[in-house]
Order: sequence, then C-alpha cells, then structure tokens
Amino acid sequence: MIRTKFGRWVAGGLLCALGTASASAQPAPLAPIAPPAPALLPMIPVAPEGGAQPKTDTPPPADTTRQPIDRLLQPTTPKNPNVTGATEQAAYVYFPTLGFAGQSGVMPRSGNNKEYDTIEDRWRIGLPEWDRYGLGHPRVFDYPYQLGRWYDPYRQNVLKGDYPIIGQHTFLNITGVNSVLTEGRMIPTATTPFESTVRPFTNDFFGRSGQFVLSNLTTLSFDLFHGDAAFKPNDWRVKLTPAFNYNSLNVEEVAVVHPDVRKGLHRHRSWWTLQEWFGEVKLADLSPQYDFVSIRAGSQPFTSDFRGFIFSDVNRGVRLFGNLDGNRTQFNLAYFRQLDKDINSGLNTFTDRDQDIVIANLYRQDFIFPGYTASVSYHYNNDGPDFQFDKNAFLARPDAAGVFRPHRVEAHYFGWAGDGHIDRYNISHAFYWVVGRDGRNPIAGQPTNINAQFAAIELSYDRDWARFRTSGLYASGDGNANNGHATGFDTIIDQQNFGGEFSFWRRQRIPLFGVGLTNDQSNLANLRSSRLQGQSNFVNPGLWLINGGVDFDITPRLRSINNANALFFDKTNSLETFTYQSNIDRFIGVDLSSGLEWRPRLNNQAIVMGGLSTLIPGGAFRQLYNKKDSKVPSLFSGFVEVILQF
Repeated sequence: MIRTKFGRWVAGGLLCALGTASASAQPAPLAPIAPPAPALLPMIPVAPEGGAQPKTDTPPPADTTRQPIDRLLQPTTPKNPNVTGATEQAAYVYFPTLGFAGQSGVMPRSGNNKEYDTIEDRWRIGLPEWDRYGLGHPRVFDYPYQLGRWYDPYRQNVLKGDYPIIGQHTFLNITGVNSVLTEGRMIPTATTPFESTVRPFTNDFFGRSGQFVLSNLTTLSFDLFHGDAAFKPNDWRVKLTPAFNYNSLNVEEVAVVHPDVRKGLHRHRSWWTLQEWFGEVKLADLSPQYDFVSIRAGSQPFTSDFRGFIFSDVNRGVRLFGNLDGNRTQFNLAYFRQLDKDINSGLNTFTDRDQDIVIANLYRQDFIFPGYTASVSYHYNNDGPDFQFDKNAFLARPDAAGVFRPHRVEAHYFGWAGDGHIDRYNISHAFYWVVGRDGRNPIAGQPTNINAQFAAIELSYDRDWARFRTSGLYASGDGNANNGHATGFDTIIDQQNFGGEFSFWRRQRIPLFGVGLTNDQSNLANLRSSRLQGQSNFVNPGLWLINGGVDFDITPRLRSINNANALFFDKTNSLETFTYQSNIDRFIGVDLSSGLEWRPRLNNQAIVMGGLSTLIPGGAFRQLYNKKDSKVPSLFSGFVEVILQF
C-alpha cells in the first residue's frame, strides 16, 4: 500500500488555474473533473479538508475510469453549521496512468484521513498530463508522457507484463510473432537419368540446381507468472506457445520433394503444434541477493552453451536451474526426452522419439577478467535404435548411408567455453571432447568407439561504428572408416551462431547420396540424414573453417554484416569410402556472404533481414559434385526475412 501526502502546491496550482483574484476572495464551488478513457482503476472517494469522512460501508462508484491521486484543499460545497454530521461532497483529481494499464485487480481496503489518500495498487499511480515540447505528442517522435492502447506494444501495457493482471504480483505477457522467409538458392541436385526425369535422355547425374523456398511461421505465447517483474525471480510461471507453419518448396528436378517422381516439382506443407508448454516453480531463495533455485517441467527452450554448438532446441524435459553469489554463478541440470520433429517446419510433433539427453553446465561471470564469462559442461546423448521416415517419405533414421540398420548411439561430451571481453577485445571460444559408442555405424558397417574433438574461437575488436572479426573452427575427422574407431566430431542437435549469419555453408543443407554433406544451421560436415531427425554420425570428414568479417552500424537502425570463410575437410577417408572415390582433395571452397539487418523501431518488434551468399567450389567440392561435361559452377543464395512481434 502506497500513501500520497497532500501538499500546498496542489491547492495553489488549482487556484491559479481557476483564476482566483485574491487570497481573501471566497472560492467558488468546484465540480469533480471528468475522467478520460481508458478505464484503469476504481475511484476512491476522498473527503474534503475538514469535512466528514465517507462511510466505509458504501461501495465504490461504478465508474472505474481513474483513481484519485490527490484532492482539492477546498470543499465543493459550503459547510452548514446547522446540520450535524453532514457529509460533504468529495472532490477528485484524476491523473492518468501511462500506457495501457487495464483494470486494477486490487480493491481498496482502508480509508482516508485529512493527511493521506491511500492508493493500494502501487503499479497504477498516475502522473499529471504533460506536453514537454508543446507539439501535441506527435507519433513520430520519442516523446515523454505517452498514453497507450491495448494493441500498442511500444508503451507500457498490461498485456505485455508491465502491469499486474491479478493483484499486485501476477502478470501476463502475450507475445505474437510472425516470421516470413523467402529464399532462392542453388543446391547440387541429383537426377534420375534415363529413368524418370524432367528432361528425357539426360545423362548427367547432377541436374538443374535452382530452388525457391517460402516459409511462414506464426507463434502466440501466453506467459503467466507471479513475481515482481524485475529483480526478483518468478515464484511460479506457466507458459503456452501454439505455433503454425506453412511452407512451400519449388525445385527443377523430380525426386527432390518426394521419392515418388510423380509428385512433381512442388511441395506445400503446413503444420501446427504446441511448441512450448511448461510450468515453473521456485524451490528456494538462496541468499538476500535474489539467488534462487527453480525447477521447470514441460516443453521448453534450452541452449547449452554460448553459440549453440552442441544442443539448442525446444523440447520436452525437466530442468533444475538457479544462481549463486549475487548471480555471478549460474547452473543448469536438465533432462530431455525428445519429441520427434516435423522435417519441413522444424517444429515438434506429438510423437515420442527414443532419445534421452542429460545436460549439466556451470557459468561463472567475471572469471579472472571483468566482463568475461566461463563455463564447463557435460552432455549425455542416448539415441536408441529406430526406423523412421520423415513427412516427405525420405529415410530419416538410420542414416541412408552404407549399412543402414537401426543402431544405438551413446555419447558423452565434456566441454569448456567462454564468452565476453578482455579489456577492449571481445572473445568467444569453446572446446569439446566426445567419447562413447555407436552400436553399428552405417558407413563403417560395424560397432565403433567414439573419440573426437571440437574447438572454435572468435576474436573481435570494436572501433567506433565497426566491428572487425576473425574466427576459426576445427571439428576432427575420421582418417580410417573401417578400423572400428569413430573420430569424426558430431553434435546432438546444434544451431550454430558462428562463421557468419548469412553464410551459404551454414544456412543450406547440401545433399550427398541420401544424407547431408552439411545440414542447415550447422557448420559441420557430418554425413547425417538431417540435423533435426538424424542420428549423430561420428564417421565423417570433419572440418576446418577460417573466417574473417566486419560489421558496420551504418545507422542505429541499420547494420551491415559481411563474412568470408575458407573451408577444408579435416580428413577425407570417410568420404572416399562413402562415395567410392579416391584421392579427394581437402579444399572445399570459399564462402562469401553479406547482408543487412534493419530494425526500424530500434527494438525487436520489427526486424527486416536480407542477405546474399555464394560458395565458390574448391577441389573437393568439384570432385563430389562435378557434372559429366562441365565443372560445378559457383552456388548462390539470397533471402529476405521479415519478423514482426507484438
């Protein structure tokens, strides 16, 4: 409960506004000031100075448009000394609450007196009207004192968690996101020569590479939580996020959208799901500095490191998390029982997948250097034997490579990573070592023991409005696919933010005989059926990536991102075994990309991104994808993505 004390400035300001001639003049009766819309709070009657107090058993007026913040010091009707106990009419001053506050969920419980007005809803304290520049609050300016509407997410809004929806500690945040992606790309595309092809009598194994993709994703999140909406962690939280996706693919060769060539060159798919659904409860407060431990159960987002190198997904699980030492230390212990994915939209299905994942990590802020955060982590992946076709009727598990028999993969990842800055230099790095066992690797054709490594580092330096970057990535490859040792590094389900946001190699899935040489949102060359539905494959060629880039903040709203990557296989024996070729070169090619990010409102409510990228093939790429009579040309892609958020 907050109490507002009366001051003489209220009376003086109001008397001046009413044109009071002199201090000795008799003040005229004042009528209550009409409240403006929209409705915010029930009115609380306040007795005038020296008048009788209002009856406590009288219900509040039906009009709930504004709360009285202060009262006039002059009564609205003259006193009648002949009437004992007469109740005088109360006068009100209504100050609007900024943004859209909605109805208050706090009913008044205590009365008022000559010195105080009680205001029990501490979130909806209004302010006097104010036009700082005298321009009438124009829409195009960042103007102080702005009222809002329910559909305006740029002002304080009860639907965005700025005001409590129930009582003073329960908030609701409704978030709607619509993302539209259009992309044209060139992907090496195999044909079915002499059997069934768009162009009869074609004798080249690789045909036309053009593809066009359209994808529209709509999500609507309802996040109900109890807390203070600031420093204090949530006492409890419930979140639901339904999602709907429509996507289409247009290609120039058959047997791409579906194994049945009669399905043609176009594919249209839609999918809806409940992507996020979880409940969260705070178990205990660990210190007066808001340190806590909480548990969350249900389908939830989780990224296990700074760049999404090993695990980044939204899936079904239980997570214990919290912090220590004034939030300098954070910890997570999570178990996920994976739901299978829809291959076209990337959203969850309602089908259980025989895969168990355990993740534990620990973060320490200001480790050795102020501004630098270090972390250690452990991942365990137990992916059971399964036989699964995706929604397009392509084999997803096991990988369509070599002896594709159902097999179990058990892998243990030990990692160390860091992110932050040391003095003026930004640094982000990671190292992982994975060991385990594959029951029967499809390329090796036998059980294998896993032992592989991964390392990545990015250094950058900011100078005025430019950031200069250099980075490198190493994923070990398998030098002998037939010796029972799997030394090619692979992840669980990654989504790597590394090597360039618009990079061709990272954004595209490049198919190779039923698997992907590389898969979308991943830099690894892992010969895996897909990033979302395929099993980890540790018999792969590995990768060396050397990157240089520069970002320009052209304006506060517009950023230019530019990257160049040189790509090399670590070892090529697994490729030679898989493709029945010999002496494959290690140099994959050069990947060049450039793009723009535009945030017209200086926030994430509206984002427009567009980029161009090209892969200039090297010796290894030409050996894998050359046409019969000509070399594979440079591959291009271009995309535009518009993200709107409420």
